[in-house]
Amino acid sequence: MDRINEDRELESPNKQKAAKKSTLVSVVVNIGLTVAQIFSGIVSGSQGLIADGIHSLTDLVADFVVLFANHHSAKDADEDHHYGHQRYETAASLFLGVSLLAVGAGMLYKAGDKIINPVAAGQIQIMALYVAIGALVAKELLFRYMLSVAERVRSSMLVANAWHARSDAASSLVVAVGIVGALFGYPVLDSVGALVVGLMVAKTGWTFSWDALHDLMDRAVSEEEHQKIENIIRSTEGVKGFHDLKTRKMGDLILVDVHIEVDANATVQVGHDIAFRAGNQIKKELPVLNVMTHIDPV
Repeated sequence: MDRINEDRELESPNKQKAAKKSTLVSVVVNIGLTVAQIFSGIVSGSQGLIADGIHSLTDLVADFVVLFANHHSAKDADEDHHYGHQRYETAASLFLGVSLLAVGAGMLYKAGDKIINPVAAGQIQIMALYVAIGALVAKELLFRYMLSVAERVRSSMLVANAWHARSDAASSLVVAVGIVGALFGYPVLDSVGALVVGLMVAKTGWTFSWDALHDLMDRAVSEEEHQKIENIIRSTEGVKGFHDLKTRKMGDLILVDVHIEVDANATVQVGHDIAFRAGNQIKKELPVLNVMTHIDPV
């Protein structure tokens, strides 16, 4: 058995710093939007805008979860965690997903109750529309910024948080449409907008929770990544074949187990070097934390 476990600095200080900076930008934006949307929603009488403000508040909570996970997942391996702490990110995604599910369910209940049992309210003020449009622009710009950082540092947690911002931009668009309808004399559309926002929040929460649960249950990599690993092993000089290739996720990283077949007449040193080259090439082309190989003579 040959265990290849060279250090791979994917969780480098630069990556952690970039993730922290982008998330702090999101924190500032979400604090401003939460205050502006909830306050303006109360003053203008827009239930949809208040719901969107609560959505922004959940983003703020998500940002702090990301900061926490980003800090702890960068810790090196220790006596209790031989593979490192990358699954902090997966746990953070699960917490975020469950939180969003709860918030979305509450928003659905409240909006549905308003539609079924409407209460006479004053005319929504035009200020609500201005705030909704401003939130839409801010969220879209935040999404583009966060996604560029996430792709640059290759962080699935940051990608998820970026797309969360995009879902907020979509919800702000729905709220704006509902407010326009209310301004034209159809106040029920504002509650419908709040209902749609609740559905979007709940759907996002379900997606995050489901993906995180699969990763915690050692989900394999995508078919494309699996095929790429196969091609790398197959093209390594000295490899006669391979079998029992298994993969599992560890946060943003991958753990690989494989049986590599080499010439039965090769020395132990030669077999070791072949497996070492295959493992290093896999680590070079994919975010792999560790490659565990078993040498089989053929």
